Amino acid sequence: MSTQPVPQQEPQFSKLRAAIWPIQGSEMKKFLPMGLIMFFVLFNYTILRDTKDTLVVGASGAEAISFLKFWGVTPVSILFVILYAKLSNILSKENLFYACLIPFIVFFGAFAYIIYPNKALLHPSAESVQALQQSIPALRFIFALWGAWSYSIFYIMSEMWGSVVVSLLFWQFANEITRTGEAKRFYTLFPLLGNVALILSGQTVTYFSAISHLYPEGTDIWGISLNYMMGAVVVSGLAIMAIYWWMNRAVLTDPFYYDQAETGKKVKKEKPKLSIGESFKYLISSPYLGFVALIVLGYGMAINLVEVTWKSQLKLQYVTENDYSAFMGNFSTFTGFATIALIIMGKGIVRRYGWFTGAILTPIILLITGGLFYIFVIFREQLDWLTIAMGVTPVFMAVMIGATQNILSKGTKYSLFDPTKEMSYIPLDQELKVKGKAAVDVIGGRLGKSGGAVVQQVLLLTSATATQITIAPYSCTIMIMVILAWMFAASKLSVMYNKKVAERELELKAA
Repeated sequence: MSTQPVPQQEPQFSKLRAAIWPIQGSEMKKFLPMGLIMFFVLFNYTILRDTKDTLVVGASGAEAISFLKFWGVTPVSILFVILYAKLSNILSKENLFYACLIPFIVFFGAFAYIIYPNKALLHPSAESVQALQQSIPALRFIFALWGAWSYSIFYIMSEMWGSVVVSLLFWQFANEITRTGEAKRFYTLFPLLGNVALILSGQTVTYFSAISHLYPEGTDIWGISLNYMMGAVVVSGLAIMAIYWWMNRAVLTDPFYYDQAETGKKVKKEKPKLSIGESFKYLISSPYLGFVALIVLGYGMAINLVEVTWKSQLKLQYVTENDYSAFMGNFSTFTGFATIALIIMGKGIVRRYGWFTGAILTPIILLITGGLFYIFVIFREQLDWLTIAMGVTPVFMAVMIGATQNILSKGTKYSLFDPTKEMSYIPLDQELKVKGKAAVDVIGGRLGKSGGAVVQQVLLLTSATATQITIAPYSCTIMIMVILAWMFAASKLSVMYNKKVAERELELKAA
Protein backbone atom coordinates (compact mmCIF):
# COMPACT_ATOMS: atom_id res chain seq x y z
CA MET A 1 0.00 0.00 0.00
CA SER A 2 1.18 3.50 -0.78
CA THR A 3 2.48 5.52 2.11
CA GLN A 4 1.14 8.76 0.68
CA PRO A 5 -2.49 9.94 0.46
CA VAL A 6 -3.88 9.50 -3.02
CA PRO A 7 -4.76 12.88 -4.59
CA GLN A 8 -8.41 13.02 -5.55
CA GLN A 9 -9.91 14.97 -8.44
CA GLU A 10 -13.52 16.08 -8.56
CA PRO A 11 -15.34 13.48 -10.72
CA GLN A 12 -17.30 14.52 -13.76
CA PHE A 13 -20.89 13.31 -14.17
CA SER A 14 -23.59 13.79 -16.74
CA LYS A 15 -26.32 16.22 -15.71
CA LEU A 16 -28.72 13.35 -15.04
CA ARG A 17 -26.18 11.37 -13.00
CA ALA A 18 -25.15 14.49 -11.07
CA ALA A 19 -28.77 15.14 -10.18
CA ILE A 20 -29.64 11.57 -9.17
CA TRP A 21 -26.53 9.81 -7.85
CA PRO A 22 -23.24 11.77 -8.02
CA ILE A 23 -21.23 8.95 -6.41
CA GLN A 24 -18.49 6.98 -8.17
CA GLY A 25 -18.44 3.20 -7.89
CA SER A 26 -15.01 3.39 -6.24
CA GLU A 27 -16.45 5.66 -3.53
CA MET A 28 -19.15 3.23 -2.43
CA LYS A 29 -16.89 1.47 0.07
CA LYS A 30 -16.68 4.78 1.94
CA PHE A 31 -20.09 6.31 1.22
CA LEU A 32 -22.35 3.30 1.82
CA PRO A 33 -21.25 2.44 5.40
CA MET A 34 -21.47 6.10 6.35
CA GLY A 35 -24.98 6.15 4.93
CA LEU A 36 -25.85 3.05 6.96
CA ILE A 37 -24.58 4.67 10.14
CA MET A 38 -26.79 7.66 9.37
CA PHE A 39 -29.68 5.24 8.75
CA PHE A 40 -29.38 3.49 12.12
CA VAL A 41 -28.73 6.75 13.99
CA LEU A 42 -31.92 8.32 12.64
CA PHE A 43 -33.85 5.07 13.04
CA ASN A 44 -33.18 5.27 16.78
CA TYR A 45 -33.65 9.03 16.89
CA THR A 46 -37.16 8.75 15.49
CA ILE A 47 -38.27 5.98 17.84
CA LEU A 48 -36.83 7.81 20.84
CA ARG A 49 -38.32 11.17 19.82
CA ASP A 50 -41.80 9.71 19.45
CA THR A 51 -41.57 7.66 22.65
CA LYS A 52 -40.23 10.46 24.88
CA ASP A 53 -43.10 12.74 23.90
CA THR A 54 -45.64 10.00 24.52
CA LEU A 55 -44.25 9.33 28.00
CA VAL A 56 -43.82 12.91 29.23
CA VAL A 57 -46.83 14.58 27.60
CA GLY A 58 -49.07 11.75 28.77
CA ALA A 59 -47.83 11.81 32.37
CA SER A 60 -46.93 15.47 32.97
CA GLY A 61 -48.58 17.52 30.19
CA ALA A 62 -47.09 19.41 27.23
CA GLU A 63 -46.46 22.51 29.35
CA ALA A 64 -43.97 20.54 31.48
CA ILE A 65 -41.71 20.04 28.46
CA SER A 66 -40.41 23.62 28.66
CA PHE A 67 -39.37 23.10 32.27
CA LEU A 68 -37.76 19.74 31.52
CA LYS A 69 -35.73 21.14 28.63
CA PHE A 70 -34.32 23.97 30.75
CA TRP A 71 -33.86 22.30 34.14
CA GLY A 72 -33.00 18.85 32.84
CA VAL A 73 -31.67 18.78 29.28
CA THR A 74 -29.53 21.92 29.42
CA PRO A 75 -27.52 21.05 32.58
CA VAL A 76 -26.90 17.52 31.29
CA SER A 77 -25.75 18.96 27.94
CA ILE A 78 -23.26 21.24 29.65
CA LEU A 79 -21.94 18.40 31.81
CA PHE A 80 -21.55 16.24 28.72
CA VAL A 81 -19.49 18.87 26.89
CA ILE A 82 -17.17 19.24 29.89
CA LEU A 83 -16.73 15.47 30.09
CA TYR A 84 -16.35 15.14 26.31
CA ALA A 85 -13.65 17.82 26.19
CA LYS A 86 -11.76 15.97 28.92
CA LEU A 87 -12.15 12.54 27.32
CA SER A 88 -11.13 13.84 23.89
CA ASN A 89 -7.66 14.50 25.35
CA ILE A 90 -7.46 11.03 26.93
CA LEU A 91 -9.15 8.55 24.58
CA SER A 92 -8.53 7.80 20.93
CA LYS A 93 -11.20 8.94 18.50
CA GLU A 94 -12.49 5.40 18.12
CA ASN A 95 -12.71 4.71 21.85
CA LEU A 96 -14.28 8.13 22.43
CA PHE A 97 -17.03 7.17 19.98
CA TYR A 98 -17.75 3.95 21.87
CA ALA A 99 -17.58 5.66 25.27
CA CYS A 100 -20.29 8.11 24.17
CA LEU A 101 -22.55 5.54 22.51
CA ILE A 102 -22.57 2.59 24.93
CA PRO A 103 -24.32 4.41 27.86
CA PHE A 104 -27.30 5.17 25.60
CA ILE A 105 -27.67 1.54 24.52
CA VAL A 106 -27.49 0.32 28.11
CA PHE A 107 -29.99 2.87 29.44
CA PHE A 108 -32.70 2.41 26.82
CA GLY A 109 -32.55 -1.35 27.22
CA ALA A 110 -32.73 -1.05 31.01
CA PHE A 111 -35.65 1.40 30.84
CA ALA A 112 -37.93 -0.96 28.92
CA TYR A 113 -37.06 -4.16 30.72
CA ILE A 114 -36.26 -3.01 34.27
CA ILE A 115 -37.36 0.56 35.07
CA TYR A 116 -40.77 0.81 33.40
CA PRO A 117 -42.12 -2.52 34.74
CA ASN A 118 -41.32 -1.26 38.27
CA LYS A 119 -42.63 2.28 37.84
CA ALA A 120 -45.25 1.88 40.56
CA LEU A 121 -42.50 1.24 43.09
CA LEU A 122 -40.14 3.90 41.75
CA HIS A 123 -42.56 6.82 41.21
CA PRO A 124 -44.31 8.78 44.00
CA SER A 125 -48.07 8.38 44.34
CA ALA A 126 -50.41 10.59 42.31
CA GLU A 127 -51.97 11.89 45.54
CA SER A 128 -48.65 13.15 46.92
CA VAL A 129 -47.85 14.89 43.63
CA GLN A 130 -51.25 16.60 43.53
CA ALA A 131 -50.87 17.73 47.15
CA LEU A 132 -47.54 19.38 46.36
CA GLN A 133 -48.94 21.04 43.23
CA GLN A 134 -51.80 22.52 45.23
CA SER A 135 -49.53 23.75 48.02
CA ILE A 136 -47.01 25.44 45.65
CA PRO A 137 -48.75 26.23 42.32
CA ALA A 138 -45.67 28.01 40.92
CA LEU A 139 -43.85 24.66 40.90
CA ARG A 140 -46.76 22.60 39.60
CA PHE A 141 -44.95 21.60 36.40
CA ILE A 142 -41.76 20.64 38.26
CA PHE A 143 -43.79 18.41 40.59
CA ALA A 144 -45.51 16.84 37.59
CA LEU A 145 -42.10 15.89 36.18
CA TRP A 146 -40.96 14.55 39.55
CA GLY A 147 -44.09 12.41 39.73
CA ALA A 148 -42.83 10.50 36.68
CA TRP A 149 -39.11 11.07 37.14
CA SER A 150 -37.98 8.00 35.18
CA TYR A 151 -39.89 9.33 32.16
CA SER A 152 -38.09 12.64 32.60
CA ILE A 153 -34.72 10.87 32.53
CA PHE A 154 -35.81 8.97 29.42
CA TYR A 155 -36.73 12.29 27.81
CA ILE A 156 -33.33 13.78 28.67
CA MET A 157 -31.44 10.77 27.30
CA SER A 158 -33.52 10.81 24.12
CA GLU A 159 -32.80 14.50 23.60
CA MET A 160 -29.11 13.82 24.19
CA TRP A 161 -29.17 11.10 21.54
CA GLY A 162 -30.13 13.78 19.02
CA SER A 163 -27.36 16.11 20.17
CA VAL A 164 -24.60 13.63 20.91
CA VAL A 165 -25.05 10.84 18.37
CA VAL A 166 -26.75 12.62 15.47
CA SER A 167 -25.18 16.08 15.61
CA LEU A 168 -21.83 15.32 17.23
CA LEU A 169 -20.61 11.73 16.76
CA PHE A 170 -21.86 11.08 13.24
CA TRP A 171 -21.16 14.47 11.72
CA GLN A 172 -17.79 14.85 13.44
CA PHE A 173 -16.80 11.48 12.04
CA ALA A 174 -18.06 12.50 8.59
CA ASN A 175 -16.26 15.85 8.71
CA GLU A 176 -13.04 14.14 9.75
CA ILE A 177 -12.90 11.63 6.89
CA THR A 178 -14.75 13.49 4.09
CA ARG A 179 -12.93 15.78 1.69
CA THR A 180 -14.46 19.12 0.69
CA GLY A 181 -15.19 17.92 -2.85
CA GLU A 182 -16.81 14.75 -1.53
CA ALA A 183 -18.88 16.68 0.99
CA LYS A 184 -20.62 18.66 -1.75
CA ARG A 185 -21.90 15.36 -3.16
CA PHE A 186 -22.08 13.13 -0.07
CA TYR A 187 -23.71 15.44 2.45
CA THR A 188 -26.99 15.93 0.65
CA LEU A 189 -27.29 12.18 0.04
CA PHE A 190 -26.61 11.11 3.64
CA PRO A 191 -29.99 12.47 4.77
CA LEU A 192 -31.62 10.80 1.75
CA LEU A 193 -30.49 7.39 3.01
CA GLY A 194 -31.07 8.40 6.61
CA ASN A 195 -34.64 9.49 6.04
CA VAL A 196 -35.57 6.09 4.71
CA ALA A 197 -35.01 5.27 8.40
CA LEU A 198 -37.67 7.80 9.40
CA ILE A 199 -40.20 6.00 7.23
CA LEU A 200 -39.30 2.55 8.57
CA SER A 201 -38.94 3.64 12.19
CA GLY A 202 -42.19 5.61 11.99
CA GLN A 203 -44.00 2.50 10.84
CA THR A 204 -42.19 0.49 13.51
CA VAL A 205 -43.60 2.84 16.16
CA THR A 206 -47.08 2.73 14.62
CA TYR A 207 -47.10 -1.07 14.37
CA PHE A 208 -45.92 -1.72 17.91
CA SER A 209 -48.32 0.94 19.25
CA ALA A 210 -51.33 -0.71 17.61
CA ILE A 211 -51.06 -4.22 19.03
CA SER A 212 -53.84 -4.08 21.63
CA HIS A 213 -55.93 -6.56 19.64
CA LEU A 214 -53.24 -9.20 20.13
CA TYR A 215 -53.50 -9.23 23.93
CA PRO A 216 -56.33 -9.79 26.43
CA GLU A 217 -58.05 -6.85 28.10
CA GLY A 218 -56.20 -5.57 31.15
CA THR A 219 -52.74 -6.18 29.70
CA ASP A 220 -50.26 -3.29 29.90
CA ILE A 221 -50.13 -2.82 26.14
CA TRP A 222 -47.91 0.26 26.36
CA GLY A 223 -45.34 -1.70 28.38
CA ILE A 224 -45.23 -4.40 25.70
CA SER A 225 -44.91 -1.74 22.98
CA LEU A 226 -41.97 -0.24 24.86
CA ASN A 227 -40.23 -3.62 25.03
CA TYR A 228 -40.39 -4.06 21.27
CA MET A 229 -39.37 -0.49 20.43
CA MET A 230 -36.45 -0.31 22.87
CA GLY A 231 -35.32 -3.74 21.71
CA ALA A 232 -35.10 -2.30 18.20
CA VAL A 233 -33.14 0.69 19.55
CA VAL A 234 -30.58 -1.58 21.24
CA VAL A 235 -30.07 -3.72 18.11
CA SER A 236 -29.72 -0.60 15.95
CA GLY A 237 -27.18 0.89 18.37
CA LEU A 238 -25.06 -2.26 18.21
CA ALA A 239 -25.20 -2.09 14.40
CA ILE A 240 -23.81 1.47 14.52
CA MET A 241 -20.87 0.31 16.61
CA ALA A 242 -20.18 -2.66 14.31
CA ILE A 243 -20.12 -0.54 11.13
CA TYR A 244 -17.93 2.11 12.77
CA TRP A 245 -15.51 -0.61 13.95
CA TRP A 246 -15.33 -2.05 10.42
CA MET A 247 -14.72 1.34 8.79
CA ASN A 248 -11.80 2.05 11.10
CA ARG A 249 -10.14 -1.17 9.94
CA ALA A 250 -11.20 -1.57 6.30
CA VAL A 251 -11.71 2.00 5.02
CA LEU A 252 -9.73 4.51 7.07
CA THR A 253 -6.51 2.52 6.66
CA ASP A 254 -6.60 3.12 2.89
CA PRO A 255 -5.12 6.45 1.67
CA PHE A 256 -7.48 6.35 -1.31
CA TYR A 257 -10.38 7.04 1.06
CA TYR A 258 -8.75 8.89 3.93
CA ASP A 259 -5.94 11.45 3.66
CA GLN A 260 -4.58 10.67 7.14
CA ALA A 261 -4.50 6.89 6.68
CA GLU A 262 -0.71 6.79 6.97
CA THR A 263 -0.12 9.92 9.02
CA GLY A 264 -2.91 9.69 11.60
CA LYS A 265 -0.60 8.73 14.45
CA LYS A 266 1.57 11.73 13.85
CA VAL A 267 -1.42 14.04 13.71
CA LYS A 268 -2.70 12.61 16.97
CA LYS A 269 0.60 13.30 18.73
CA GLU A 270 0.62 16.87 17.50
CA LYS A 271 -3.00 17.45 18.51
CA PRO A 272 -3.16 20.47 20.84
CA LYS A 273 -3.99 19.61 24.44
CA LEU A 274 -6.02 22.48 25.83
CA SER A 275 -7.62 22.59 29.24
CA ILE A 276 -11.40 22.88 29.47
CA GLY A 277 -11.16 26.59 30.31
CA GLU A 278 -8.72 27.24 27.47
CA SER A 279 -10.95 25.33 25.05
CA PHE A 280 -14.01 27.45 25.82
CA LYS A 281 -11.94 30.63 25.65
CA TYR A 282 -10.63 29.50 22.27
CA LEU A 283 -14.13 28.87 20.98
CA ILE A 284 -15.58 32.14 22.25
CA SER A 285 -12.77 34.03 20.49
CA SER A 286 -13.88 32.65 17.09
CA PRO A 287 -16.49 34.88 15.36
CA TYR A 288 -16.95 32.14 12.77
CA LEU A 289 -18.09 29.62 15.37
CA GLY A 290 -20.19 32.32 16.97
CA PHE A 291 -22.30 32.62 13.83
CA VAL A 292 -22.54 28.82 13.52
CA ALA A 293 -23.80 28.79 17.10
CA LEU A 294 -26.37 31.49 16.29
CA ILE A 295 -27.95 29.53 13.45
CA VAL A 296 -28.08 26.42 15.66
CA LEU A 297 -29.60 28.46 18.48
CA GLY A 298 -32.08 30.01 16.06
CA TYR A 299 -33.36 26.67 14.79
CA GLY A 300 -33.62 25.14 18.25
CA MET A 301 -35.45 28.08 19.78
CA ALA A 302 -37.84 28.67 16.86
CA ILE A 303 -38.88 25.04 16.49
CA ASN A 304 -39.37 24.68 20.26
CA LEU A 305 -41.72 27.65 20.40
CA VAL A 306 -43.98 25.98 17.85
CA GLU A 307 -43.65 22.33 18.87
CA VAL A 308 -44.72 22.61 22.49
CA THR A 309 -47.91 24.45 21.55
CA TRP A 310 -48.63 21.81 18.90
CA LYS A 311 -48.07 18.94 21.34
CA SER A 312 -50.54 20.45 23.79
CA GLN A 313 -53.20 20.15 21.08
CA LEU A 314 -52.02 16.70 20.12
CA LYS A 315 -52.58 15.35 23.63
CA LEU A 316 -56.16 16.65 23.61
CA GLN A 317 -56.83 14.76 20.38
CA TYR A 318 -55.08 11.48 21.28
CA VAL A 319 -55.60 10.61 24.95
CA THR A 320 -54.03 7.15 25.46
CA GLU A 321 -50.28 6.44 25.18
CA ASN A 322 -50.73 3.94 22.35
CA ASP A 323 -52.97 6.27 20.29
CA TYR A 324 -50.56 9.17 20.81
CA SER A 325 -47.58 6.99 19.92
CA ALA A 326 -49.30 5.58 16.82
CA PHE A 327 -49.98 9.11 15.56
CA MET A 328 -46.35 10.09 16.18
CA GLY A 329 -45.21 7.03 14.23
CA ASN A 330 -47.29 8.05 11.22
CA PHE A 331 -46.09 11.62 11.65
CA SER A 332 -42.47 10.41 11.47
CA THR A 333 -43.26 8.36 8.37
CA PHE A 334 -44.72 11.36 6.55
CA THR A 335 -41.72 13.41 7.70
CA GLY A 336 -39.43 10.84 6.08
CA PHE A 337 -41.32 10.92 2.78
CA ALA A 338 -41.40 14.74 2.79
CA THR A 339 -37.70 14.97 3.56
CA ILE A 340 -36.75 12.57 0.78
CA ALA A 341 -38.87 14.60 -1.65
CA LEU A 342 -37.20 17.83 -0.48
CA ILE A 343 -33.75 16.27 -0.81
CA ILE A 344 -34.47 15.14 -4.36
CA MET A 345 -35.80 18.58 -5.27
CA GLY A 346 -33.17 20.57 -3.39
CA LYS A 347 -29.95 18.55 -3.30
CA GLY A 348 -28.55 20.54 -6.23
CA ILE A 349 -29.28 23.88 -4.57
CA VAL A 350 -25.97 24.23 -2.73
CA ARG A 351 -23.95 23.06 -5.72
CA ARG A 352 -25.80 25.34 -8.13
CA TYR A 353 -26.69 28.42 -6.09
CA GLY A 354 -24.16 28.32 -3.25
CA TRP A 355 -24.04 27.75 0.50
CA PHE A 356 -26.12 30.80 1.47
CA THR A 357 -29.17 29.81 -0.60
CA GLY A 358 -29.18 26.35 0.98
CA ALA A 359 -28.78 27.78 4.48
CA ILE A 360 -31.43 30.52 4.25
CA LEU A 361 -34.30 28.37 2.97
CA THR A 362 -34.91 26.62 6.32
CA PRO A 363 -35.61 29.80 8.33
CA ILE A 364 -37.77 31.16 5.52
CA ILE A 365 -39.94 28.02 5.45
CA LEU A 366 -40.13 27.89 9.26
CA LEU A 367 -41.20 31.54 9.34
CA ILE A 368 -44.01 30.97 6.86
CA THR A 369 -45.35 27.68 8.23
CA GLY A 370 -44.92 28.66 11.89
CA GLY A 371 -46.75 31.90 11.22
CA LEU A 372 -49.68 30.06 9.63
CA PHE A 373 -49.92 27.66 12.58
CA TYR A 374 -49.99 30.47 15.12
CA ILE A 375 -52.54 32.42 13.08
CA PHE A 376 -54.97 29.51 13.36
CA VAL A 377 -54.27 28.91 17.06
CA ILE A 378 -54.63 32.59 18.00
CA PHE A 379 -57.62 33.36 15.77
CA ARG A 380 -59.37 29.99 15.94
CA GLU A 381 -62.67 31.53 17.08
CA GLN A 382 -62.75 33.87 14.10
CA LEU A 383 -61.92 30.92 11.82
CA ASP A 384 -64.59 28.56 13.17
CA TRP A 385 -66.43 28.82 9.85
CA LEU A 386 -63.52 26.91 8.30
CA THR A 387 -63.64 23.99 10.75
CA ILE A 388 -67.43 23.78 10.43
CA ALA A 389 -67.21 23.74 6.65
CA MET A 390 -64.60 20.95 6.78
CA GLY A 391 -66.53 18.94 9.37
CA VAL A 392 -63.67 18.75 11.89
CA THR A 393 -63.04 20.03 15.41
CA PRO A 394 -60.77 23.04 16.08
CA VAL A 395 -58.38 20.75 17.99
CA PHE A 396 -58.08 18.34 15.06
CA MET A 397 -57.47 21.23 12.66
CA ALA A 398 -54.73 22.63 14.94
CA VAL A 399 -53.11 19.18 15.10
CA MET A 400 -53.09 18.82 11.31
CA ILE A 401 -51.75 22.33 10.62
CA GLY A 402 -49.09 21.87 13.29
CA ALA A 403 -48.15 18.48 11.88
CA THR A 404 -47.74 19.97 8.40
CA GLN A 405 -45.57 22.75 9.84
CA ASN A 406 -43.39 20.26 11.70
CA ILE A 407 -43.03 17.97 8.69
CA LEU A 408 -41.90 20.81 6.42
CA SER A 409 -39.55 22.37 8.98
CA LYS A 410 -37.94 19.02 9.82
CA GLY A 411 -37.74 18.12 6.14
CA THR A 412 -35.82 21.29 5.30
CA LYS A 413 -33.65 20.79 8.39
CA TYR A 414 -32.50 17.35 7.26
CA SER A 415 -32.25 18.23 3.57
CA LEU A 416 -30.69 21.72 3.76
CA PHE A 417 -29.98 23.00 7.28
CA ASP A 418 -27.90 20.04 8.51
CA PRO A 419 -25.80 19.62 5.33
CA THR A 420 -24.97 23.35 5.09
CA LYS A 421 -24.22 23.57 8.81
CA GLU A 422 -21.87 20.58 8.62
CA MET A 423 -20.15 21.94 5.52
CA SER A 424 -19.30 25.06 7.52
CA TYR A 425 -17.01 22.98 9.80
CA ILE A 426 -14.89 21.48 7.04
CA PRO A 427 -12.56 24.50 6.40
CA LEU A 428 -11.76 24.79 10.14
CA ASP A 429 -8.61 23.55 11.88
CA GLN A 430 -8.64 20.32 13.88
CA GLU A 431 -9.17 21.93 17.30
CA LEU A 432 -12.20 23.91 16.17
CA LYS A 433 -13.61 20.89 14.37
CA VAL A 434 -13.47 18.65 17.43
CA LYS A 435 -14.11 20.83 20.48
CA GLY A 436 -15.78 23.67 18.60
CA LYS A 437 -18.34 21.32 17.10
CA ALA A 438 -18.98 19.72 20.49
CA ALA A 439 -19.65 23.10 22.09
CA VAL A 440 -21.80 24.45 19.24
CA ASP A 441 -23.88 21.34 18.58
CA VAL A 442 -24.44 20.08 22.10
CA ILE A 443 -24.56 23.31 24.09
CA GLY A 444 -25.79 25.48 21.21
CA GLY A 445 -28.53 23.12 20.17
CA ARG A 446 -29.73 22.59 23.73
CA LEU A 447 -29.54 26.27 24.65
CA GLY A 448 -31.63 27.02 21.57
CA LYS A 449 -34.40 24.74 22.74
CA SER A 450 -33.88 25.87 26.32
CA GLY A 451 -34.18 29.48 25.21
CA GLY A 452 -37.63 28.71 23.86
CA ALA A 453 -38.34 26.78 27.05
CA VAL A 454 -37.36 29.73 29.26
CA VAL A 455 -39.61 32.08 27.31
CA GLN A 456 -42.56 29.74 27.72
CA GLN A 457 -41.77 29.10 31.40
CA VAL A 458 -41.89 32.80 32.15
CA LEU A 459 -45.13 33.22 30.24
CA LEU A 460 -46.75 30.18 31.89
CA LEU A 461 -45.80 31.36 35.40
CA THR A 462 -47.40 34.78 34.93
CA SER A 463 -50.74 33.19 35.81
CA ALA A 464 -51.89 30.09 37.64
CA THR A 465 -54.25 29.37 34.73
CA ALA A 466 -51.85 30.11 31.86
CA THR A 467 -51.66 27.47 29.10
CA GLN A 468 -49.85 27.09 25.80
CA ILE A 469 -52.89 28.54 24.02
CA THR A 470 -53.19 31.69 26.15
CA ILE A 471 -49.48 32.52 25.69
CA ALA A 472 -49.51 31.81 21.93
CA PRO A 473 -49.53 35.49 20.76
CA TYR A 474 -46.36 36.20 22.73
CA SER A 475 -44.67 32.98 21.61
CA CYS A 476 -45.42 33.85 17.98
CA THR A 477 -43.88 37.33 18.27
CA ILE A 478 -40.69 35.95 19.82
CA MET A 479 -40.48 33.22 17.17
CA ILE A 480 -40.48 35.84 14.40
CA MET A 481 -37.71 37.84 16.09
CA VAL A 482 -35.56 34.73 16.56
CA ILE A 483 -35.89 33.67 12.93
CA LEU A 484 -34.91 37.14 11.69
CA ALA A 485 -31.75 36.99 13.86
CA TRP A 486 -31.04 33.50 12.48
CA MET A 487 -31.27 34.78 8.91
CA PHE A 488 -28.86 37.62 9.72
CA ALA A 489 -26.32 35.14 11.18
CA ALA A 490 -26.60 32.93 8.08
CA SER A 491 -25.80 35.86 5.79
CA LYS A 492 -22.69 36.77 7.81
CA LEU A 493 -21.51 33.16 8.07
CA SER A 494 -21.89 32.72 4.29
CA VAL A 495 -19.28 35.41 3.61
CA MET A 496 -16.83 33.92 6.12
CA TYR A 497 -17.37 30.35 4.89
CA ASN A 498 -16.71 31.19 1.24
CA LYS A 499 -13.56 33.04 2.25
CA LYS A 500 -12.24 30.08 4.28
CA VAL A 501 -12.99 27.61 1.48
CA ALA A 502 -11.09 29.78 -0.99
CA GLU A 503 -8.13 30.06 1.41
CA ARG A 504 -8.04 26.30 1.93
CA GLU A 505 -8.11 25.61 -1.80
CA LEU A 506 -5.15 27.96 -2.28
CA GLU A 507 -3.23 26.18 0.48
CA LEU A 508 -3.87 22.79 -1.10
CA LYS A 509 -2.71 24.03 -4.50
CA ALA A 510 0.42 25.52 -2.96
CA ALA A 511 1.18 22.24 -1.16
